[in-house]
Amino acid sequence: MTSQPTEEITFEDRAIEIVAGESLLLSLLRAGSQPGGCLCLSGDCPHCLVTVDGVAYVRSCQVVARGGMVVTRQPLGEAPPLPGPAGHQESAATSVRHLFADIVVIGQGESGEAAARAAREAGREVIALDARQGEEVIGVYPGPLVVVRTAEGMRQIHVRMPDGEIIIATGAAEIQPVAPGNRLAGIATRRAAEQMLAAGLDLGRLALIGQPADGWGVLARAGGRSLAGELVRFEGEGRVAAVVVRDDQGNEKRVECDTVAVDLGRQPRDVLVRMGAGLPTRVVGGAARSGDVPACPRAGVVCHCAGVTVDDLASVVARGFHELELVKRATLAGTGTCQGAACLPHLRRYLATSSEADTDGATLPLPFTARPVTRQLTMGEAAAGAFHPPTPRTSLDEEHRRSGARMERMGGWWRPWNYGDVWAEYEAVRQAVSIGDVSTLGKMIVTGPDALALLERLYPTRVATIRPGRMRYVLLLDDRGYVLDDGMICREDETRFRLTFTSGGATFAELWVRDWAEAFGLDVRIMNVTMSVGAINLTGPRANELLARAGVAAPPAFLHFQDGEVAGIECRIMRLSFTGEISYELHHAATDSVALWQSLMELGADLGIRPHGLEALLKLRLEKGHLIVGQDTDFDSTPRRLAHEWAVRLDKDDFVGKLALQRTNRIPLNRQLVGLEMDGEAPAEGAVIWHDGEYAGYVTSSTWSPTLGRSVMLGWLNLIANRLPEKVTIAGREARRVPTPFYDPEGGRARG
Repeated sequence: MTSQPTEEITFEDRAIEIVAGESLLLSLLRAGSQPGGCLCLSGDCPHCLVTVDGVAYVRSCQVVARGGMVVTRQPLGEAPPLPGPAGHQESAATSVRHLFADIVVIGQGESGEAAARAAREAGREVIALDARQGEEVIGVYPGPLVVVRTAEGMRQIHVRMPDGEIIIATGAAEIQPVAPGNRLAGIATRRAAEQMLAAGLDLGRLALIGQPADGWGVLARAGGRSLAGELVRFEGEGRVAAVVVRDDQGNEKRVECDTVAVDLGRQPRDVLVRMGAGLPTRVVGGAARSGDVPACPRAGVVCHCAGVTVDDLASVVARGFHELELVKRATLAGTGTCQGAACLPHLRRYLATSSEADTDGATLPLPFTARPVTRQLTMGEAAAGAFHPPTPRTSLDEEHRRSGARMERMGGWWRPWNYGDVWAEYEAVRQAVSIGDVSTLGKMIVTGPDALALLERLYPTRVATIRPGRMRYVLLLDDRGYVLDDGMICREDETRFRLTFTSGGATFAELWVRDWAEAFGLDVRIMNVTMSVGAINLTGPRANELLARAGVAAPPAFLHFQDGEVAGIECRIMRLSFTGEISYELHHAATDSVALWQSLMELGADLGIRPHGLEALLKLRLEKGHLIVGQDTDFDSTPRRLAHEWAVRLDKDDFVGKLALQRTNRIPLNRQLVGLEMDGEAPAEGAVIWHDGEYAGYVTSSTWSPTLGRSVMLGWLNLIANRLPEKVTIAGREARRVPTPFYDPEGGRARG
């Protein structure tokens, strides 16, 4: 007859045998590995925290040990060590199930079982949850919604309304001792000591602290020695060796022991109660009790999660922090893994006792706000049931990757950052010819009898003066006069327009245009064609030469557009420039993007063509002083602050934001977006701008310009004595305010 193989776990590089069905903590205790601090074995304290298979903050008292676990201790008051790059672990994907019930009962002690039974007898559909069965409620939310973690995944339980109810029967937690030495191993609450004794653990010489109304029961029968009096301190090195108590006459008594069991009263487990304030909750049993008042702590660790001592409390109170919420923030007490379950009774008693209005601690301050989650989660558990919308890719995505592009998420899209040599891409634009993928630009068609009326009321420019076949740069303002977005208006005929927006602003722009069209009651048709229309930017001094090879002998003039075939592909050819060189945006059906791209690359091979990514484009546009909405603009950027008043016609009829501009234009200007230049390498974007040792603004965009031989920047600069400073200091070096564009200020290169 052969014996059954014994299962093992690995605990800090040594093998430990486990007992089937037993909690991980009991297995560790059985192997002689006891953590410091008072153990409760009920999930109310932080002392049993471990890292299991790379997942930190696991309560070992509430996890069943299973063979093969790799376990390390979680040090109290410290964060778990982060794994290095080689040990990086992704959170495992976690399933989620949505369940529905009339009644949710949290806790299946005596009161919880009774509440669930009564609800079922009344014909209600009940879901009962119990942490002891691996059903940990991590939060209650409006809805009402109860979120539960289980070994099989997350559960989101929706309570049917209007008659649904969440019954909280989480019971009461035992009060933890606060005294010098309370971080030693060998201390346990009464119920924890009873569980350890029932599991067959040898507690050795057992001292009993407290006076429970029902006596010490099994612990007394196991030889425990009950000590009357006030707890003074625990003594020992690493593990408790003695406990000291003080009687009513002030006499101290020291008793040697191996284990100390404490029964200092109960506090309701009311985190979920406080979290569910305002929701249809009902509290029963121990969770509804008022709670015992512990003795005022005089020394020792109060909050083990953050390592907060009584001396720390005395320090912040002496500095004027008397409100519980302020003490919590000043010390971090109550912000740890147990959300104050262990320390809150002592914090409340200490503040009440130290208050001038109440010296006996009878009136306790209210508990601080409880917030989800009540248990630490992995990222996989927290994200269960949530879906991140996939980042869209242009039709040229695979083409970019085949060309060695480093792809980044920008403006809500996957876009090529560079193709391995940003300066070669830059030089191709400045000296030869290059193409870039601008399919991500927002693109919208607006047509109908009231199309012109709509755009006149949306934009601060005179749309009526744009002739068919022409286009104009425009700002889009909100009703406070702040810049929301920018782009182009292309007029096809009297009632048909094509609008462009920034890549990141396209979705919001559609909502904005549609909302105003409805608000104005105008007869228009609106179609967002961003996804279906691709766009390639053809730019550089040899762009016309390449376009001629592609079949366009007579391209449109600057700020004109025309339809035609480019390399056999039907395109809207738009003449504009973001780079400062001759440029054309070739808008076409997205299904033709790859064919057009490959044809242009082939036709321009001997012209020095190469694609450019965003990194080069950002340098090129900055040399021209073109702003990027969201980077160079702020939430309160008006056209005047951006030095873009030329894009606004306040003498036209009403448009969105006009009244706000008229009002704010009467206020003296306090800052403005300006151009700056300096010798040497460019400072970091976001660098502070100083003037005579005082803060004067910050840099929004910066780059070294090889063409200009200096660094150029855009930045917000404060007016000082009603004037913009001519010279400032950035990163310890002098910078000069200069007009924009920095490159080709007359615009001759772009116009050809």
